[in-house]
Amino acid sequence: MRKDYTLEKRKYVIGGFITLIVIIYVIRLFGLQVGDVKYKESADSNAFLRRVIYPARGLVYDRKDRLVVFNKPAYDVMIIPKDVVEFDTAMLCESLGITRQQLAERWADMKDTHKNPGYSAYTPQKLISHLSQEDYGKLQEKLYLLPGFFIQKRTVREYAYDCASNVLGNIREVSADDIEKDRYYRRGDYTGDLGIEKSYEKALRGQKGVEILMKDAYGRIKGKYENGIHDEAPVSGHNLKLSLDIELQKYGEELMRNKIGAIVAIEPETGEILALVTSPNYEPSLLVGRERGKNYAELVKDPYKPLYDRSIQGAYPPGSTFKPTQGLIFLQEGVVTTSTMYPCYHGYVNGLRVGCHGHASPIALKPALQTSCNAYFCWGFKNMIDRRGTKPGDQFTKWKNYMVEMGYGYKLGVDLPSESRGFIPNTDFYSKSFRGANWTANSIISVAIGQGEVLATPLQIANLGATIANRGWFRTPHVVKEIADSAIDSKYNVKHQPHIKRQYYEDVAEGMRMAVLGGTCRLANIPGLDVCGKTGTAQNPHGRDHSAFMGFAPYNNPKIAIAVYVENAGFGATFGVPIGSLMIEKYLKGEIDPSRKYIEERMLNSNTIIGSGVKKH
Repeated sequence: MRKDYTLEKRKYVIGGFITLIVIIYVIRLFGLQVGDVKYKESADSNAFLRRVIYPARGLVYDRKDRLVVFNKPAYDVMIIPKDVVEFDTAMLCESLGITRQQLAERWADMKDTHKNPGYSAYTPQKLISHLSQEDYGKLQEKLYLLPGFFIQKRTVREYAYDCASNVLGNIREVSADDIEKDRYYRRGDYTGDLGIEKSYEKALRGQKGVEILMKDAYGRIKGKYENGIHDEAPVSGHNLKLSLDIELQKYGEELMRNKIGAIVAIEPETGEILALVTSPNYEPSLLVGRERGKNYAELVKDPYKPLYDRSIQGAYPPGSTFKPTQGLIFLQEGVVTTSTMYPCYHGYVNGLRVGCHGHASPIALKPALQTSCNAYFCWGFKNMIDRRGTKPGDQFTKWKNYMVEMGYGYKLGVDLPSESRGFIPNTDFYSKSFRGANWTANSIISVAIGQGEVLATPLQIANLGATIANRGWFRTPHVVKEIADSAIDSKYNVKHQPHIKRQYYEDVAEGMRMAVLGGTCRLANIPGLDVCGKTGTAQNPHGRDHSAFMGFAPYNNPKIAIAVYVENAGFGATFGVPIGSLMIEKYLKGEIDPSRKYIEERMLNSNTIIGSGVKKH
């Protein structure tokens, strides 16, 4: 009985062992034939060459349909490593215009799986990029001597205007991180870097195609597989229409030559950005082709930081361009009316002193905007924050909420990468700063005139101009007007309306018009354009004050709102106002009146960088 039982058990053990072996073989065969692409690639590569066909990247036009960015042909040297046999290295290097060491380095980088995660000896790999037309011609004649080598045609960017590099951005070769994040890419592909090339990458890049070619036993191409019925045609990227007026952009960059700062011009009704100037800048063509890496390194080292987009990244004290926001808040909160008068005997004096310049005293809101009176806005701020029956912290929180509604303290959401949020402090910030001690309006009075801890980007300052121009609302600023065959993000159509009555915007607009007619912005008075403006002279603890201007035109039915910020340039009326007025005149009239040419010449030829000029790129 025991013996029979043992034999029975042994039968099951042997059967189970055989079954296990069969299962292991099935799994292994499945892995070899289906799961392990290495063998499939090996088999396919013996008979087929899958060649990627790159799509044409979308073109870029300005708001008047002028072509700004287009494509030109470029050529990359590709290889299938397993098909490469011994070749004449000297001949190849001479054809490509590189040294043996450079060739060895690029060969090593190609085979390095850390730098090239998709490396396979059986699939096409990029060896050299951006051949010139001349080098392409030389190599094409000798390809028959280089088994495993072929030329991959693609396109690179070409620029019709040497301006707007901060808006346009550029393209670069993808990194290992790019490949890991998006399976669309493989080593040697290109992606947008900075500007719209980055933020609209998926719209611009299109879809790759593929052609399947037959090879003989010697690796020679014998034609298309099954007459190309398995090929996939590439799909070109979407064209973009910018909101920029490229001629206005170019003019703005000329005015800002040899200066550090920014200009932002917005169409108030739509939120479309008409010009987005940062200075110093660089020619967009510098970051195209085989010299891109070298040029990029030089731009990074440049002490004037041309890669830094001051128009959306620069966070500055807004100075007196901030005063219209204070007037709006004081009116809405009932702290003042348009007839409320505050004293100014060369400044605000109330336990401390904030200086001011000479003008009539006491003074009401509209003439305070006209003359840029510091004392008026300090008194208004004190009477709001220290209002009887309230707590300064609660009042300041209310003040900050108004500022956020007007577009300060957070990113506006422009369709470009790396926008700064600026800075509007909150109650906790001051509680920590004063270490829990009681604080009042006088403790932080400088924020009332756009100084102290308050920081704003030129984009935010221009957006305030657009909000006042619209009498109480704005749309999120953006640089792309249309995407061909696609819809633009709906968020750019939404109206943002701060909780401030329209009438109060009318009052502030009138004060800004008075500033142009007979106040600090007289140089912006252009007959027939009814310009409204506000100067700003922002204190700078590190050197000369910054010169700023914020305005819009015309007074009724405005077509342009603008902010100008010139670092270390002194009073707002010295550089901010003339540059802003020239931009307004150029956009609305198309040319500068002969009577104002002297202003244009002075701005074009002036240099506000003490001790040296801006490095020419």
